[in-house]
Amino acid sequence: MGTIKLQNIRTFSFHGCLEEEAKIGSDYRVDLEIKTDLRKSSVSDELKDTVDYVLLNRIVEEEMAIRSKLLEHVAQRIITRIFKEIPSVSRILLGVSKLNPPIGGDVEAVTIEMEEYRN
Repeated sequence: MGTIKLQNIRTFSFHGCLEEEAKIGSDYRVDLEIKTDLRKSSVSDELKDTVDYVLLNRIVEEEMAIRSKLLEHVAQRIITRIFKEIPSVSRILLGVSKLNPPIGGDVEAVTIEMEEYRN
């Protein structure tokens, strides 16, 4: 098995329970780690034999563009879509962070992490 990581994917999105968050948006950071078999691509040197991280990034960006009230909800959509579109992925660890959240304190980020394995 091997690991592919996309770290610090930055988006401007409109997630949150407050109406103001839906209107003004906020900065987000997504960290994605997937497990897959990298043996074939390590020998063939062919993109078709691995997981294309351009596709992973596109899935994250497209799902982050769809408003959710909760970070958990958008994270689950990302996980579900990766498993659906990329059969070779066996495990996903995903962190979604809202930067400078409006929680009445000096907090750099609020992060949720979800980990799922293919059934």
